Amino acid sequence: MEKGKIGVQMMMLKEEIAQRGILPVMEQLAELGFHAVEVSQIEMSPENIQALARAGSEYGVETAAMSCTLSHMGLNVPCDTLEDDFEKIIEDCRAVNCKILRIGMLPMSYADSPEHMLQMTDLCEDHAKRLKEHGIDLYYHAHTMEFIRWQGSPVLTQMRNRTSAMGFELDSHWMWRGGVDPVAYIKSFTGRVRLLHLKDYRIGLLPNPLKPELFPYIFGMLEQYAEVGEGVLDMPAIINAGRSAGSEYFLIEQDDFYGRSVWDCLATSRDNLIRMGYESWF
Repeated sequence: MEKGKIGVQMMMLKEEIAQRGILPVMEQLAELGFHAVEVSQIEMSPENIQALARAGSEYGVETAAMSCTLSHMGLNVPCDTLEDDFEKIIEDCRAVNCKILRIGMLPMSYADSPEHMLQMTDLCEDHAKRLKEHGIDLYYHAHTMEFIRWQGSPVLTQMRNRTSAMGFELDSHWMWRGGVDPVAYIKSFTGRVRLLHLKDYRIGLLPNPLKPELFPYIFGMLEQYAEVGEGVLDMPAIINAGRSAGSEYFLIEQDDFYGRSVWDCLATSRDNLIRMGYESWF
């Protein structure tokens, strides 16, 4: 099988970057063996763009994908929007030689109904067509809400069928929690999945003692994000399905470290992926 490239979703490193800056963090990533990143939840200031460009030339860390939103999220997360920052986004991508832009999450104002999700999809498709004129592919990252079934199929499937210019960044963890078989679902997106998130899934334990006000949420609290290879998902099957479907970048993401350091979690995922036979993908 032709190789893909394993990298890191930089959302995991936003606190490290806030404390130390991008360049030292990219150097440490390279020392761990990672040479591709997906930029997310980090302000795209001129200084940070310059640091990303230097990380590519000095440490060989490629900016595989940049992030944006369709419109303002109403959250305290730094992110440019396609509605207000279209030209800046193009300039930033060119500055770091990045050919893929991804929408990290749908605006919450569109999350209240399948109809609104599909309305948002049409807006994203229009932007995807404009971005292609500048040599940039637009990708949409799904969580669980897009797997709500409507008119006989997941809304995400309908989003795929409704578009041609926009691609989709599937996530192993969110597919599993969304109720689909990750391997089969990835294959159904063949040709539309240059990016794939590697995030494992496990059931954890509750804190002891458990505060009474948390009791209604205990089953959600049990579901955890796991280091790649430390959960229940068949990661080699997911990775191989992604490569067969055209995935080029396989990005490790873990939303919570459960008391471990981000570097220990990344090292565990790296070591497990090497044991699975993907050493040459780093």
